[in-house]
Amino acid sequence: MNKLDKKKIIVTGATGGIGNSIIERLSECGATILATGTKEDKLNELKSKFENVKILKFDISQNDKIEEFIENSFKELGGGLDCIVNNAGITIDNLAIRMSLDEWSKVININLTSTFLICKFAIKKMLKNKSGKIINITSVVGHTGNLGQSNYTASKAGVVAMTKSLAVEYAKKNININCISPGFIETAMTDKIDDKFKEIILSKIPSARLGQPKDIANAVLFLASDQSDYINGETIHVNGGMYMA
Repeated sequence: MNKLDKKKIIVTGATGGIGNSIIERLSECGATILATGTKEDKLNELKSKFENVKILKFDISQNDKIEEFIENSFKELGGGLDCIVNNAGITIDNLAIRMSLDEWSKVININLTSTFLICKFAIKKMLKNKSGKIINITSVVGHTGNLGQSNYTASKAGVVAMTKSLAVEYAKKNININCISPGFIETAMTDKIDDKFKEIILSKIPSARLGQPKDIANAVLFLASDQSDYINGETIHVNGGMYMA
């Protein structure tokens, strides 16, 4: 029996490199997955590739529609929700003195506010089921800070603190809420990093390499499975030793 047989899981930000890898790993372990994102063509590719993946296009920046999104996802999954992976997020980088209020607000809204609302409405469903898992994807820079990313780092640090508070509130209800904090992972986004800056990054990673999307997917699998039932409010760091909490 696969580790996630009969588990019903929502994955946001499903169409990126890490999202794709999460979908693949959860799918091969028997889960039924609702993949969501804003790129319809990429969602259709996922649906055609994995028979146990359902899709629902949605932009999580639409805060007033998140409750409806969770309800629609719940129905698409056949009236169940065992786990949600909050993987969607954006970056709009700029030095602090040049950063506009709009650049600040957009990143905070999608990465933190929308994640909170998704958690809120998912928890309501999980309370009825008397169990559930929530996995919030943060970032190593939410712990270390990073040049030109005051908005992004604030949003990711906020997700960590929020996760701890939610875990305290709902642990007695058999709902586990944890974070995964990726370091620098080899994706289309990191491919765009200047080679000189990439060398500087690698010099700070004891493993001397970038991570792979599957490294994050494996951590998601663990937290989504019954093997993590006594872990709550924690952050699993997947960064090759770049940051050690």
